Amino acid sequence: MVQPQSRASHRIFIERVLIVLAIGGLALLVWALRGLLILVFGAVLFAVILRIIANPLRERVGLSEGLALLLAILFVFGLFGIAFALFGAEVIRQSQTLSETLPQAWTVIEERLAAIGLSGPLQQWLESLRSGPGGGVLSSLSNVLVSVSQALTDTILVVVGGIFFAIDPTLYRRGVIKLVPEEGRARIAQALDDCWTALRLWLLARLATMAIVGLLTGLGLWAIGIPAALTLGLLAGLLDFVPFVGPIVAAVPAVLLAIASDPASALWVVALYLIVQQIEGNIITPLFQKRAVELPPALLLFSLVACGFVFGIAGVLFAEPLTVVIFILVKRLYVRHALQTATPIPGEEKKVGT
Repeated sequence: MVQPQSRASHRIFIERVLIVLAIGGLALLVWALRGLLILVFGAVLFAVILRIIANPLRERVGLSEGLALLLAILFVFGLFGIAFALFGAEVIRQSQTLSETLPQAWTVIEERLAAIGLSGPLQQWLESLRSGPGGGVLSSLSNVLVSVSQALTDTILVVVGGIFFAIDPTLYRRGVIKLVPEEGRARIAQALDDCWTALRLWLLARLATMAIVGLLTGLGLWAIGIPAALTLGLLAGLLDFVPFVGPIVAAVPAVLLAIASDPASALWVVALYLIVQQIEGNIITPLFQKRAVELPPALLLFSLVACGFVFGIAGVLFAEPLTVVIFILVKRLYVRHALQTATPIPGEEKKVGT
């Protein structure tokens, strides 16, 4: 006859096994849906942008919630529409110039390398990229270009999802809080509020930085005499959203065009991009980060690599804001609550010592 104590121990063992299996299954589900999860985060980020615009209209102007959000949506789409109306034709013309000039520039570069005996090693290196593990860099790039329709679909999903999130953010906030046991709900609510504040401050700082970088780059390329300076400046501003990688990618077409036309001007282009990045890193970013979120550079670098590995291209795009959220959650829930250690939280009126 089985003793009651033995039955209880068996039941506890089975319950623990089931819990482990449930956690493992949940982890596998999250991994399988990681592409969708990063799009959800993108939608949340777009909702934050809309609320940044709508909240002042509601609080300071006195508009209703719905009208303020509607004006915010119209403002965002109107901003893109006005920008396209003002610069669209010129950007399209310069983009066509780039598409026609870059292959010619690459041919000229190959001819110049062949003249000094470096064409063969270059071709071998390019071939190794094409046939490298995982398809290589060039294969990955071609896959990105082929999947434009998928990227457009994802963008629409992020925009529409962001609008739904922005319409009633408290609904989704309450839903997340209810997933936590009652004794921890106050802390989770505070952590979500901290994440909202940090994302808002980070977005304002990042958008201002992108605008300044794009303006300085475009003006510098125009002064040097590089064709399609407007398009290249816009590209530099947009790609500055992605730390480390974005500025390098933005500089490649400008350097190629400069090498093809005048190798001496290529040095000026490289110097321009380096100077702009130095201005951003040493003046612009520290100035804005005083009121935003200051992420350690090494943490940001490795999070960029990790997000790219886990989520792909979308992970690279959203690596920095995702790191901001994780950074704030660790500060609030682990450092402050679990370790009982004082640490500053962005947006708090009264900072505590580190």
